[in-house]
Amino acid sequence: MDLSNLKPALGSTHHERRIGRGQGSGKGGTSTRGHKGAKSRSGYHMKIGFEGGQMPLQRRVPKFGFKNINRVEYKAINVGMLQSLAERDNLTMIDRDVLINAGLLNKNALLKILGEGPLTLKLEVKANAFSKKAIEAIQAAGGTVVVL
Repeated sequence: MDLSNLKPALGSTHHERRIGRGQGSGKGGTSTRGHKGAKSRSGYHMKIGFEGGQMPLQRRVPKFGFKNINRVEYKAINVGMLQSLAERDNLTMIDRDVLINAGLLNKNALLKILGEGPLTLKLEVKANAFSKKAIEAIQAAGGTVVVL
């Protein structure tokens, strides 16, 4: 075996169709486009979603709702999670950097603390927003709340 008798695997290659190269090719004349009409001509382009004159899907289906461009989306973390994180890492202050290092927060996300779960440790918590229940829980445990 040498380079002179190498061949591609059977079925891995195929011939390109030579369209519009005379009657002898079997693909001459209309070049596989049929007879006349817009689809047979060069430059033909059908509008996206066109269904042959039938009312298109994007016009049949009802529209509703809207997207509020002023919406502010927060990543929510409960005080119970802060409790377990502070116990695990022996922390007294929790801010965005601590949560990012723990893998609980994306560096671009805004942080909101919610009041679900038990909190017994005295913590200083820094976040973009707090729920009323979270503020009560943190202050009841002797901690402080700092809004960024």
